[in-house]
Amino acid sequence: MLTFLAAEGGEHDINPLVPVWQEIVLGLVAFGLLCFVLMKFVFPQMEKTFQARVDAIEGGIKRAEAAQAEANELLEQYRAQLAEARTEAARIRDEARADAEGIRQDVLAKAREESDRIIAAGRDQLAAQRESIVRDLRSEVGTLAVDLAGRIVGESLADEARSRGTVDRFINELGAGAAGGR
Repeated sequence: MLTFLAAEGGEHDINPLVPVWQEIVLGLVAFGLLCFVLMKFVFPQMEKTFQARVDAIEGGIKRAEAAQAEANELLEQYRAQLAEARTEAARIRDEARADAEGIRQDVLAKAREESDRIIAAGRDQLAAQRESIVRDLRSEVGTLAVDLAGRIVGESLADEARSRGTVDRFINELGAGAAGGR
């Protein structure tokens, strides 16, 4: 613009290759003013923004590393607790098996004792019944033998004590003969 004014003013030939000194001074002042505003206001704000970004990124990395370390620590604690729980479960299973085996042995021992007691009681009962049957049979056989002998002899063998002695002697002889035959 100054060039245009200077050309109209009647000055003569201005060399287009040589700049006008007023334009250079005006350009330098404007450039200086622009640099001053940028350095005073814009660059510090940009530096603060960049620093905040760097801090956020570095802080984020540090927080991520801390979180990773904490997660690894928690993972190790979890693994230790899991191993401890497995050990405890195995111990409880072994104790339960041992208790079950002990209970099984106790039940079997009690069953054997009960079985032996029932067998012994049965044998005692059988022996008592046998004695009772033998007594009943002796008296019945004695009565039948006396009646039979009375019919054969033709006279009554009414004397009870005598007939019993005869019957007992006869049964004992039969018992001795049967025992000798075995």
